[in-house]
Parts: sequence; C-alpha cells; structure tokens
Amino acid sequence: MPLHRNARLALLPRLLEERILLLDGAMGTMIQAHGLSEADYRGERFRDWPRDLRGNNDLLSLTQPAIVRGIHRAYLDAGADLLETNSFNSTAVSMADYGMEGLVRELNRAGAELARAEADRAEAETPDRPRYVVGVLGPTNRTASISPDVNDPAARNVTFQQLVATYADATTGLLEGGADLLMVETIFDTLNAKAALFAIEQQFRDLGVRVPVMISGTITDQSGRTLSGQTVEAFWNSVAHARPLSVGLNCALGARQLRPWVQDLSRVAPVYLSTHPNAGLPNAFGGYDETPGTMAELIHEFAAAGLVNIVGGCCGTTPAHI
Repeated sequence: MPLHRNARLALLPRLLEERILLLDGAMGTMIQAHGLSEADYRGERFRDWPRDLRGNNDLLSLTQPAIVRGIHRAYLDAGADLLETNSFNSTAVSMADYGMEGLVRELNRAGAELARAEADRAEAETPDRPRYVVGVLGPTNRTASISPDVNDPAARNVTFQQLVATYADATTGLLEGGADLLMVETIFDTLNAKAALFAIEQQFRDLGVRVPVMISGTITDQSGRTLSGQTVEAFWNSVAHARPLSVGLNCALGARQLRPWVQDLSRVAPVYLSTHPNAGLPNAFGGYDETPGTMAELIHEFAAAGLVNIVGGCCGTTPAHI
C-alpha cells in the first residue's frame, strides 16, 4: 500500500542524507518521440476547439493520459525517485496562447494525479522505496521585470498580481492531485519566481497544507547570469526567504557548462542542492546530442565533488540518461 503523503515526507530528510536522489528527465522530449498529430492533442473533448492545439503538451494530461503515465512509468523504471508533473506550462499566462486559461487548475490537478498513480504503483512494488511527485510550476512565457518593448523600458506584458493569481490556481490543483512537493523551476526572471513563491505561501495558509518547496533557476549563457541579470549568488539571496528544501539550476546549458555555476550555488546556499541539466547544448537542428554515458560521467564528477543532493535531466534527456 502506498504511503500517506505525510509519512512519505517524513522519510525525505533521511533519504537526502543517505544518498543522492534521482529526479526524472524531460517530458517534452519523450512526448515528441510519439509523433502526435493535431487530432491526438485535441482528443474527443477538444475536437472542435477554435485554435490549433498541437504542441500543448500539458493538455495531454487530459486528452492522452495513457501516454503521460507511460512516460512517468519509464522514468520510474529507470530509477527516478522524484517525478515531475506534466504541468510546466499550466498557467493562465502560457495557456492564453491556446485560449485555455480556464483550465489551469484542472490541468495541474490532472498532471499531479497521473504522476501520483504511477508513483503509487512503483511504491507498492517496492514498499521500502518511497516515490515522490514534484508539482511543477514553470516560468511562463512572459517576464515581469523586463520590458517587451525596446522603446519603452517601463512597459510590461504581465503583472506580479496576474502571476500570483494563476500560480495560486496551479498550486491548488497540484496539491489536490497529490503532489508531495512543489518546484518553481526554469527560473529566468526572479520576479516571476517570487510571484510563484508568494502564491504558494498564500495557498499553504488558505488550504491548511504545507509541503516542501524546491527552487531551480536557469543560467542562460556562459556569463553565469539569469536572463534578468542576476548571478547565482544574487539569485539565491532573492529566494532564500522562502526557506526551500532545495535550490538548484536546470535547463539552458549541459552539465559541463553548468558545472561552475552549480559549484558557486553550492558555496552560498545552506540547503540541499539540485541540478537537472540539458543533454548538452542544442545542435543546429534544435536537438540534443549528449549521450547517456557522457552525461553520467559528468554528473558523476558533480557527485564526487559533493556538490549535489538531487540530480536529473532537462531538455533532450530520456530514461536512458536517468
């Protein structure tokens, strides 16, 4: 029988002290391998939706749940301890591209339920090894601190309040669906992340539930800074108030390029450290060429240096990488 969330979370600190935990790999990479059509994305429910839906991967939690569960299962079979929900774009800001702002809470709840079902299955098979569902809150496709108009530095296409509102809906859905933890990830603008953290704390208070929070930023190039201009030390100081279980870096770079910034973050952050890098840098066709063996060698060095507590994969990674 699967553990209750509280019992599972009670074991987490001990597990983090005993060994490095494995996060899963890319969801989008695995979905692309299915070669889904527009009709596959729509399913029956959204057959007559007035906008194109192909590429709305989060929608598959509603229209193709078997595919999403199968991807979760593959990562669990590869050894993952923590499963990320298929909810990276499940905010009103991102779903506006498809006219689906009203589905935010449902998408997050469904994403968490699918991951929870597979985690429970794996846990039932190996009761001595708990599996954790990490409710993902992505960065959205807008930035609260940078103007979209080069001629108007004060312009913004999203407000802090709008972000808080949709992150609150998303948080509620993830908790309703059975998420054990929440992760604000792929942070390129710390102001967006602070809106998510504000919303999370608000929902913890309103719902009477509290779970650990993970935070993962994105270094966009070899400058070692986020898109909004912060160094990793500044980034940590901006989010430390949330008292996260872990802080880390993911996406944009491969493990080799990310290594110095992970080291910098480990030096300043007195919490558990995570990283889930891409499978190298993208090639000319937008794909990722770093093999599982190469990535394993690079991550092994992270571990040997004592830098990380949680490792996984981002863009281009597969169960073989995990």
